[in-house]
Amino acid sequence: GKPMRYITRIILVITVLSLCMPFQVFSQSSQQKILIGILPEMNVFKQKQRFKLLGEYLSKKTGVTVEFTILSRYGNIIERFTAEKMDGAFFGSFTGALAIQKLGVVPLARPVNLDNTSTYHGYLFVRKDSGIKSVKDMKGKRMAFVEKATTAGYIFPLAYLRENGIADVERFFSESFFAGSHDAAISAVLNRKADVGAAKHSIYDRVRKDDPRVDSELIILAESPRVPSNGLCVRKGIDNGLKQKLKEALLGLHKDPEGANVLKQFGALKFIETSARDYQPVFEVATKAGIDIKTYDYRNK
Repeated sequence: GKPMRYITRIILVITVLSLCMPFQVFSQSSQQKILIGILPEMNVFKQKQRFKLLGEYLSKKTGVTVEFTILSRYGNIIERFTAEKMDGAFFGSFTGALAIQKLGVVPLARPVNLDNTSTYHGYLFVRKDSGIKSVKDMKGKRMAFVEKATTAGYIFPLAYLRENGIADVERFFSESFFAGSHDAAISAVLNRKADVGAAKHSIYDRVRKDDPRVDSELIILAESPRVPSNGLCVRKGIDNGLKQKLKEALLGLHKDPEGANVLKQFGALKFIETSARDYQPVFEVATKAGIDIKTYDYRNK
């Protein structure tokens, strides 16, 4: 009887130990935690809320702890990506194009918006009572951009102004400034801190839902070409199995009952596959704006 009890005790100890061990030990990937960057496209608190369930869901599906870090600014994402050893980021279309060029990141998937598009476009807008109807009416006025490293919030308005004969933006406007986020650029124009503003349509639509003043007081003068919505790109050397798991988890969200809540909080219908090719329109807008992505200094002064 004694040896038997002894063996049972050993089995018990082994079982208890294996239960205490972190689950990751048994998954193929040696990595136990991944860090994913998020851009501050809207109020940081709202951004955090938006990604909360997605993080929990991806952690569960991949067996690896997924942590998000919200960047304070667009312009330093390339440096921070490298310095903080991020494994991925939900890049905007311009920062995505930059990271593909400079860091060789691999796009995995991007969200389909509630309006069934998987792209976004930039708006150039003014107050209805401003009397501004075209580019020439903007001369000497105040302009609210978002950040230097955003398609909708800077590259597109620059391209649009150039196409309308304005090469020197600094001299054309009496003042131009970077609002820091798309919703901040919208409220700058609403609250008469700027006469002209630029923002991405998806954030404009979100603000529009909450604030009736957007429709009653603002008017959209121009729209940019379509560029890919903020998708998840991962670093070059990431474990292949992990990359596959992340991609499959995102692409399968809408088929999973648990995924429905995640998508609702995130504000998307589903995720679709994305490749570097999808970023072509961004390079085209940049060229029109007179910007060479390879050498562009995208940091805000």
